[in-house]
Amino acid sequence: MKKHEKRLLISLAFLIAFILWTICVAFLDVQAIGPNGSFVGLANINQFIHQITGVHFTLYTLTDWLGLIPIGVCMGFGILGLVQWIKRKHILLVDRNIWVLGVFYILVMAVYILFEYVAINYRPVLIEGILEVSYPSSTTLLVICVMSTAAMQCDARIRNRSIKISVTVLNAAFTAFMVIGRLISGVHWFSDIVGSILLSCSLVMLYSSVSHIR
Repeated sequence: MKKHEKRLLISLAFLIAFILWTICVAFLDVQAIGPNGSFVGLANINQFIHQITGVHFTLYTLTDWLGLIPIGVCMGFGILGLVQWIKRKHILLVDRNIWVLGVFYILVMAVYILFEYVAINYRPVLIEGILEVSYPSSTTLLVICVMSTAAMQCDARIRNRSIKISVTVLNAAFTAFMVIGRLISGVHWFSDIVGSILLSCSLVMLYSSVSHIR
């Protein structure tokens, strides 16, 4: 079996895991433990972890602002594609993996918007007095998807080994901080973060299977 076929199967496996996890969140152990009596799936484990982490709005605000970094990364690769288009004088001569990355970004944004309107779980806290949907964590989804694919692009494009390692380490550290930070901040249930990780892994592996970057 070829590498891209293996990655496609892994993507499918993560997608199935996300669907099964979402079904569990929607229907198992549903209790009114959220603000304003809102119902939350997997209530016992979610409440247990939320009591351990507490709520830290400073960390929530910090990770919210740092969420602009993945958006900047998207813009950076968009500019790279534009530069290639201008230099090569034809849009079809832009690198294939940049084209695929652009389509991937559109897919991630579509999923991001979809779950803004599909209410599976609501946040464990009110944000400025408003009860917002929280499943899956959109910030976690954005960070993992954008930074993981950026790491693949950098690995393929950067030739200097020291720079490549430094970029990889910084990328991984930033991603880990953002994911853990969103959980510890207390503005998401544990199930929100797990759902985002599963869905992100599915999308990233799908990108990897199609782009053939590595």
